[in-house]
Amino acid sequence: MQAVPIKGRGSLSNRGSRFQAHTREAISDDWAWPQGGQEAVPADADESVRAAGAAVPASAALRPATTITIEKARRVISRNTSPDIPFDQAVNAYRGCEHGCIYCYARPSHAYLDLSPGLDFETRLYAKDNAAQVLRHELSRPAYRPALIAMGSNTDPYQPIERRLRITASLLGVFDEFSHPVSITTKSALITRDIPILARLARRNLVRVQLSIGTLDRELARRMEPRASTPAARLETIRALKDAGIPVSVIIAPVIPGLSDHELERVAIAASGAGASEAGYVLLRLPREVAQLFREWLQAHYPMKAAHVMNLLRSTRGGNDYDADFRQRMSGSGVYADMLRQRFRRICARTGLSRQRIELDTSHFQRPPPHGQLGLF
Repeated sequence: MQAVPIKGRGSLSNRGSRFQAHTREAISDDWAWPQGGQEAVPADADESVRAAGAAVPASAALRPATTITIEKARRVISRNTSPDIPFDQAVNAYRGCEHGCIYCYARPSHAYLDLSPGLDFETRLYAKDNAAQVLRHELSRPAYRPALIAMGSNTDPYQPIERRLRITASLLGVFDEFSHPVSITTKSALITRDIPILARLARRNLVRVQLSIGTLDRELARRMEPRASTPAARLETIRALKDAGIPVSVIIAPVIPGLSDHELERVAIAASGAGASEAGYVLLRLPREVAQLFREWLQAHYPMKAAHVMNLLRSTRGGNDYDADFRQRMSGSGVYADMLRQRFRRICARTGLSRQRIELDTSHFQRPPPHGQLGLF
């Protein structure tokens, strides 16, 4: 049965995770189809509704609401040893992301919560409201040695709920307090709210911001990343950050063969014109459950292109939907991937965009004295 797109959501279904012992597939038995202008029951509709054979009016189509669970973190600095990632420490204030990007490589992480990487990932969110206090404690440990910490490595630190919860803003306050370097990756214009503290960090070479822009096509962006800022708003964000003296770069991601790959040069030129000084790109990644979710989305939104897109992608992944090899998971392999690399090098040379990230300064790091206690010097 063809899944039905849900307004404001990227996923079309709430498919189970790889850890669940049983899976369920919605199929049509030709008894539950609506009559007289009513909307088909979505593939993720409640089983009692489907079993009753009831048609759902368009006005009552199921649109799952966003729920937020507050959790108390014991640690907030996570570490990795991946050779293809330019940092080994990260902080994520949220689990799950309301932006709903269908291609998000972080979706499988929701399986560890016994939730679906599909709709659950973008509707059932977890917020670490004590993140700033825990970070302050971790940075205060005598054994801690300063090194770049990345924000936005898993979920967007400026997703919509940040507007109200302000957990990312509180984390930036800690980085400012300790003079600690931080890198931020986002696709949200909300980051402009924190320009004052970001500019203060930038004056000490303690921050860099990366805006993720995969397409300038507003309609494609709305379907792929329904609750993220529009591409135009992200370009304006680059301009605002640049004007405030904050180093900003663009990550052209994801590059989707047969769907958005033709925009590689356009995005680079637009970002350069807005004030970006660096650029990078990432080929579409479909790890674990993301592959099936993306294929489902592709078939629903671009059925005439679906086979072509997947065939091109597989040509860069050794015939598979995904290849996790550290040497090529970000850019792929084969003739098509080589062509993308050449195009990216040429457009960087043409626009003056650097492919080397700005190195931030760790020498300013200092632990503030305990509350109420004066320093010796």
